[in-house]
Order: sequence, then C-alpha cells, then structure tokens
Amino acid sequence: MGLDDKIKNAAQDLQGKAKEATGKATDNERLEAEGRTDQAGADLKQAGEKAKDAFKN
Repeated sequence: MGLDDKIKNAAQDLQGKAKEATGKATDNERLEAEGRTDQAGADLKQAGEKAKDAFKN
C-alpha cells in the first residue's frame, strides 16, 4: 500500500467522521448517512490495498 493511498484513505475516513458528527449535531440524517458511506468507502479501499500488498509478497 503506497503512502499516498494511505493518506487519501485516512483523509476520506476523517471527512466521513466529520460529516457524520455534523449530521448528528444538526439532526441531518442525510449528512450523517453520507458520512457513514464515506467511512465505509475508505475502509473498503484500505482492505483492497492490503489484499494487493499480500499478493505482492
């Protein structure tokens, strides 16, 4: 997993957490769900990168 990819995935995860927290604070269910979706996407990307690394070794 390249450092660049790790940084992008971490940024997407943090952005998702911020959206989810903002959605909860403002009682905006759509924004909250969007934040959870962003976090799930970042998790999937990380899993894919880890799988690629496993096959390289």
